[in-house]
Amino acid sequence: MSLIAEKTRAYLALTRLDRPVGIFLLLWPTYWALWVAGSGRPDPFIFLIFTLGVIAMRSAGCAINDYADRHVDGHVTRTRDRPLATGRISSREALGVFAALVGVAFVLVLQLNATTIALSVVAVILAATYPFGKRFHHLPQVHLGLAFGWAIPMAFAAHSGTVPPVAWLLLLANIGWTLAYDTLYAMADRPDDLKIGVKSSAILFGRFDLVAVSLAYVWTLALLVAVGWMVELAMGYFLGLGVAAISAVWILRTAAPRDLGSCVLAFRRNNVFGALVMLALITGFL
Repeated sequence: MSLIAEKTRAYLALTRLDRPVGIFLLLWPTYWALWVAGSGRPDPFIFLIFTLGVIAMRSAGCAINDYADRHVDGHVTRTRDRPLATGRISSREALGVFAALVGVAFVLVLQLNATTIALSVVAVILAATYPFGKRFHHLPQVHLGLAFGWAIPMAFAAHSGTVPPVAWLLLLANIGWTLAYDTLYAMADRPDDLKIGVKSSAILFGRFDLVAVSLAYVWTLALLVAVGWMVELAMGYFLGLGVAAISAVWILRTAAPRDLGSCVLAFRRNNVFGALVMLALITGFL
């Protein structure tokens, strides 16, 4: 393999562009917000800006995450082949990628109004600080939920220049969903994390992990019901949430063995949950 091809693959791995499931987990709540903020007809230009911005910021977040975990990933089964852990990418390169992608996202947000631009500063702070949370507390998943969901108030601000109460409800719903799916992800790493002293919700919840994940899904769905009530969505939305609830049960059953493969698969299946909520919103606005 040529040096250029090898380096390209390393950069794709660093930014996870070779594994797009994470992009969708960030895009779904952004699209939920855009749909509600636009009353079922989001502005196409704003939609495009947020789609590109989410991809850029998710990739930036992966780069800074690998930088923060560069001395840890090599000791974790799931992450030991990541480019910083293997030396295919240097720490300086990872920071450069992070800075470049944040720059791209900032250029994109400059096309929007002043309120959205101001909120984007918080988005960068959340993305840059999340990877270090696991050193200090057992709920970095909540921090991730804020980082992944901050596009929600930004989406409302982009449409109207304000952030109404329903936006914060959607953000809280996303925090619950992120806590659910990232706890499943953390369960895959729990044996290694316990050895190296990294904190996570999976360690905090212990043998009650799936109970906690179940409650997180209930939290998410209850808040999404409240959103539908506030916006006065059609009955199809609430029926769609019922289908999403069934998918949550399917996801929990997938994770029941608690081994690495089943937990990662359960994590990935959350893409289905996000898509079903999106379909429910589209139906609710018809």
